[in-house]
Amino acid sequence: MRTCVLIRAFRAAETPCARRQLPLLPFLARSSAPRPGLQRGAPSVGRSIPGPSSELCVQGQASARSSAPSPRVGFLSPSVRWAVWKMPKRALKEEAAEKGEQQAEPAPKKTKRGGGKAADGAVKDGDAAAVFEDTPDKLLTEDGKKSDLKITSWNIDGLRAWVKKNGLEWVSAESPDILCLQETKCTEKQLPADVKDMTEYPHQYWSSSQDKEGYSGVGMLCKVKPLNVTYGIGVEEHDNEGRVITAEFNKYFLVTVYVPNSGRGLVRLDYRKTWDVDFLAYLKGLEGKKPVILCGDLNVAHQEIDLKNPKTNKKSAGFTVEERQGFSNVLADGFIDSYRHLYPDTRHAYTFWTYMGNCRAKNVGWRLDYFVLSKALLPHLCDSKIRSKALGSDHCPITLFMAM
Repeated sequence: MRTCVLIRAFRAAETPCARRQLPLLPFLARSSAPRPGLQRGAPSVGRSIPGPSSELCVQGQASARSSAPSPRVGFLSPSVRWAVWKMPKRALKEEAAEKGEQQAEPAPKKTKRGGGKAADGAVKDGDAAAVFEDTPDKLLTEDGKKSDLKITSWNIDGLRAWVKKNGLEWVSAESPDILCLQETKCTEKQLPADVKDMTEYPHQYWSSSQDKEGYSGVGMLCKVKPLNVTYGIGVEEHDNEGRVITAEFNKYFLVTVYVPNSGRGLVRLDYRKTWDVDFLAYLKGLEGKKPVILCGDLNVAHQEIDLKNPKTNKKSAGFTVEERQGFSNVLADGFIDSYRHLYPDTRHAYTFWTYMGNCRAKNVGWRLDYFVLSKALLPHLCDSKIRSKALGSDHCPITLFMAM
């Protein structure tokens, strides 16, 4: 930018002035003659540029007394002459590159020992362990029974937007027996026709927020009709936001849930603690009748292994002591986190990445989506998968394989 200003100043003062003339740097001189080369330490034929770099001279330039024709130059005021001297090194480098001169590579910048605290979205160089690779699906139980039930759960962050991002194409390829969706953000009347007309899922159930349009919402799409379907958990305080659908099948209950987020600044943490207590009581009530499969966005990273940056998120929604304890209470009451049961030590296995900071490409994420099983269903478990390569939302889908 400084170079442009100097060129404008030069053009505004094209009238020669015998009083003061300053030989210009080659890239500022207006001449049809070939530009002279730059040499360091060469004897000065013309006048040198004032300043610390006085060794930098314009070679071949005639003196003021010479009768030889000189390039057409303009008058520069003392302030502009000072600016020429202070011109960024980049301009000199560009000029030298144009002349074919080689520039020495700059020395690498030194950093403080320890490197300081990394940003929340940063991935250190060489951190190859941040990459998560999904393993092949296991389609047999430990005692050799073959999987005959496939359930997929996905927080789609808006059904209508998800359809436009080719979410249905992924579902067709995955082909689960039951598809559970969270954060649909639309009422049943607003469902896209492409969703309503999915012939492979003739039995569809939807629940949306009664208080806020475009907020929360869950759905369940089934190939086989359930015995019964209910909405909510029977507590009025919780049942207006469209967060729970329960389907009863022959051997189990399937519950899909979008657990309330504690919010920015933890403004809903107290409500979340109340929800956790009431929701666990609801699950235990169902389990008294049949085993339960719970799936959805539980809005909690249970252990430090379940998010990329645990130390900097201890007071963040989804990783507070209270929320983690709420999930611990579910496990203590006889339920199983299916993924950690099968993959207890697998790191960098996440299901959510914020859109900010290119976090998904860096795999800076959280595991917020779960399949939780009654302990009685453990012998029927084949596999619990994270489909981290599936796009279309800030969450990825998860899939459960069971032999029922």
